[in-house]
Order: sequence, then structure tokens, then C-alpha cells
Amino acid sequence: MSPRVDVDREECTSCGVCYNDECPQVFMEGEDGISEVQEKYRAGEPGQGNIPEDLKECASNAADACPVDAITVEDD
Repeated sequence: MSPRVDVDREECTSCGVCYNDECPQVFMEGEDGISEVQEKYRAGEPGQGNIPEDLKECASNAADACPVDAITVEDD
């Protein structure tokens, strides 16, 4: 199963750590400045998606670096 990524877009402070520094392969800046999951991995809402297993560590690093804990990465 592929890992599931969720960005709590209401909690996100637009700091850019996830998409600028930690894991731009998975995260991107939305038009509103809030973090989103890259379109190719989205599953529904902009902040939700399923990623390849080889990007799980990258996404987890971004979740750990998020200053407001707005990102979760779980096995689906």
C-alpha cells in the first residue's frame, strides 16, 4: 500500500519548509500560499494524497520539520 499524506491546510502557516526545503517532490505551494500535495499524487482535496513508498522518508522529514505539525504521513 502506498503511504497517505495529509496537510491540514487550516493549520498550515505557509512557512514553506515542506515545499522549499524538505520535500518539494511531494509538496507544493498553493495559489493561496498554503501547502498542497503535488497534483500527480493528490487523492481528493489539495492537501490529501497517496505517494510512492520511496518518497515516504522525504514526506516524513517534512512532517517532522513542520513547525505547526500540519502534516501527517501514514501507511494507507
